Amino acid sequence: MLNIDRRILAHFDFITVILLIPLIFTSGWLIYEIHPVLGQKHLVYVSVGIGVFITLFLLPIRRMVWMIPIFYWVSILLLIAVEFVGHARLGAQRWIEIPFIHFTLQPSELLKPAFVLMLAYLISRNPPPRDGYGLKAFAKLSFFILFPFLLIAKEPDLGTATVLVMLGFGILFIVGVHWKIWVGLIATFIISLPLIYTQLHDYQKQRLTDFVGEKPSYHVEQSMIAVGSGGFFGKAKEDATQTQMKFLPIASSDFIFAYVVERFGFFGAFLLISLYAALIIHLMITAFWAQDYYIKVVAAGISLLFFIYMAVNIAMTIGVAPVVGVPLPMFSYGGSSFVNFMVLLAILENLVAYRFRYLYGDTGKKSFV
Repeated sequence: MLNIDRRILAHFDFITVILLIPLIFTSGWLIYEIHPVLGQKHLVYVSVGIGVFITLFLLPIRRMVWMIPIFYWVSILLLIAVEFVGHARLGAQRWIEIPFIHFTLQPSELLKPAFVLMLAYLISRNPPPRDGYGLKAFAKLSFFILFPFLLIAKEPDLGTATVLVMLGFGILFIVGVHWKIWVGLIATFIISLPLIYTQLHDYQKQRLTDFVGEKPSYHVEQSMIAVGSGGFFGKAKEDATQTQMKFLPIASSDFIFAYVVERFGFFGAFLLISLYAALIIHLMITAFWAQDYYIKVVAAGISLLFFIYMAVNIAMTIGVAPVVGVPLPMFSYGGSSFVNFMVLLAILENLVAYRFRYLYGDTGKKSFV
């Protein structure tokens, strides 16, 4: 039984929660402005996410780490199952339909917390030496990164697959890998670019063509008009014509940043990016200072996820990156992405708050690190 008292609150990371509150509140407000029905659904997602956060925070997670490989391999099996029983939408086979309840599950979303936790599990059991992991250990860890990458890319969902591989190797970079391995990896990637391009689907090649072409795609063009029309302080809701007159596509999810700028201008965009930057830096500082590899890997993973999602989403919104289905983290409409972040944040808060054995009722006051 958990011993919940002031000692736990003393170790709780309140800064992360304080930085998240304005993100969640503002996103709900804007999504409701764009589409009231979606706003109500988003409120349900937020409520579910908060419930998941509280539940996971109260669990004795450090006593349950033996379940991490099971969680990871079940997620992998679900990804493999997509190939045989997957449900296709818009030309992509990414979902599994649950019989009788008409509910669809996207295994690639379920994999993200399992992926980060699996890397934490492996690294904590084999920490890097002083000069970083050598080739053998790097190859072993790379298998757990590249296997799900290939399965997700085959669906096809190159956006999620790319985020996953960037996240995985980003974590290894922070934890420590010998520099010669990175040089070889970068060289191999550059040489392989022509081969990678030939393996892309036609719609993926079209997105790259639109990106390098003189004229942006319709989606990006309307997004850039919305961004440019916001000025310094933005417009009232009624005057935000790009969104209110439905010129801006997918305004509540993929292109919600364009609506932020249209409504609140450069000043609002600056505040939003600053909020993300503060959260990313805080989580990265937590990762660098932690001696416990579970805290280090999970904090670094969440920080990288926020950075990758934010950077790619904003870049595609303003036309400096190809359009991919990457949401603005904990801001765009969508339940799976929001709940996934809440799962990871709850696990991190649990690891930080209960990082001493005596908080689990064990004798002594020895740290887990």
